Amino acid sequence: MTHDKEHFGPFLLLCLIGFAAFFCAYLRIPVLPLLAAHLGAGPAQVGMINGAFMLTTGLLSIPAGLVADRIGRRTPIVVGLALTAVSSLLVTQCQAPVQMALAYLLFGAGLAAFAPGMLSLVADLVPAHRLGQAYGWYTTAIYIAMTLGPASGGWLAKAWGLRQVFLFSGSALLAVILLALLALPQGPPRHCSELHAVLAGTLGLVRDPRLAGCLLATAGSCVGFGVFLTFLPLYASQHGLDPAQVGLVFAAQAVTNVVGRIPLGTLADRVDRRTLVAAGLACLALALSVLGQVTGLWALVGCAVLMGVGMALTFTSIGALIAELVPALKRGLAMGMYNSCIYLGMMSGSTALGLALKRVGYPAGFALAGASSLCALVLFLALLRGKKGTAAAES
Repeated sequence: MTHDKEHFGPFLLLCLIGFAAFFCAYLRIPVLPLLAAHLGAGPAQVGMINGAFMLTTGLLSIPAGLVADRIGRRTPIVVGLALTAVSSLLVTQCQAPVQMALAYLLFGAGLAAFAPGMLSLVADLVPAHRLGQAYGWYTTAIYIAMTLGPASGGWLAKAWGLRQVFLFSGSALLAVILLALLALPQGPPRHCSELHAVLAGTLGLVRDPRLAGCLLATAGSCVGFGVFLTFLPLYASQHGLDPAQVGLVFAAQAVTNVVGRIPLGTLADRVDRRTLVAAGLACLALALSVLGQVTGLWALVGCAVLMGVGMALTFTSIGALIAELVPALKRGLAMGMYNSCIYLGMMSGSTALGLALKRVGYPAGFALAGASSLCALVLFLALLRGKKGTAAAES
């Protein structure tokens, strides 16, 4: 990733821990609906369980990021891993869907504590001129984990049983906790400030138009991505595609997204990152707008590939841009805001279109999702039109 040998080893361990944590957590994705249905849950209750996770992650990421700035990165990361492990182990004892929802509240809290600290450590460990590459490699590692985890979870469920997948997930996360305790640095020197100083610094960060533009771009793109993930299977099956063909469409998006992140991360260190974010949002807007107008397999695959390009462009560049704009001692808070925008954006997109679908239909619904990315593009360019800033030298 980098010629700076002193940074390579710790960064490689960071990628390994991120991969292992998301792989273990995402083993549960295909098993959750099956176990919930076995316990008597209907589609609405399965949605409630997932909604509890996403809402908790979205709401708690900001305070968790603030904690990472106050006490160091490692402790929130380890606590997040522990909560995620406990949630998996608790699910093995659940006898009702509502108990699973409560366990998944812990999962949401765990991911909220884990993700901002890890994203902040990437920027803490890597020189500013390598941030694009660093976020390209790190997000590639976790995205591969998010892809392999569900596939492995389905296989393990068939071989071992549903509850055993959660038991394995929780047990494996205990090993990840040990690795994190031994290998992760604490991050920048901790600072103890009075509460009013913390609040003032937080408000100052929120009022930065450049950060606001990055967060709006994140939320707008995730609204569209949430719609894609939730409603593409229904739309495709309505037009005669079988599950294997739907899987091919999803795979096209995922592979493009993963393969594009490392080269685009390198590019993000050489050109203005704002340009890449804008190009990514434009790709997302176009892909979603066209998606509702086509019905053939290969046309849908083409839209999915364009979605993957848009996601890779946007998220590889925007993570590096936020890290560059924000002082090191406020990165945890900024990454918490970023993580909140991801999960609340995805949740609001799928929820809003779900409520509106009967009235507007799929073509208009996907077009509205594309419009959210387009609006995010306009706001992003307006808020970041000034001189590009850096916080690398700030304390």
